Amino acid sequence: MLRTKNNARLDEDICVHIFTASAGMVGVCITVIGIFQVITTLRREGTLGDDLLAVNAILYLATTIMSYWTLRTRKQRRNPVLEKITDILFLVALTFTTVVAGVITWAMTFT
Repeated sequence: MLRTKNNARLDEDICVHIFTASAGMVGVCITVIGIFQVITTLRREGTLGDDLLAVNAILYLATTIMSYWTLRTRKQRRNPVLEKITDILFLVALTFTTVVAGVITWAMTFT
């Protein structure tokens, strides 16, 4: 019984962390898009990086909304499928962030 309560508490903590981290990452993506636009304007060349960052911000926004939805259904019977989808989407967004960082780095290096 105690183990079940600890697992439920851990799941709740994970949802809160995903919510706050995803919301923060949306801001990071928007900030980097702005900086990236300044750099590409000064260099007078465009890359795919800002478009990929916009998609990444949308992924984080979707994760934020889903984790908020999960937290709002806390008092009712929690939906483990929704929690699992939120976790997977957050990991996909984090992985995509790394890919975008690589694309931006290589695009700036080779041009």
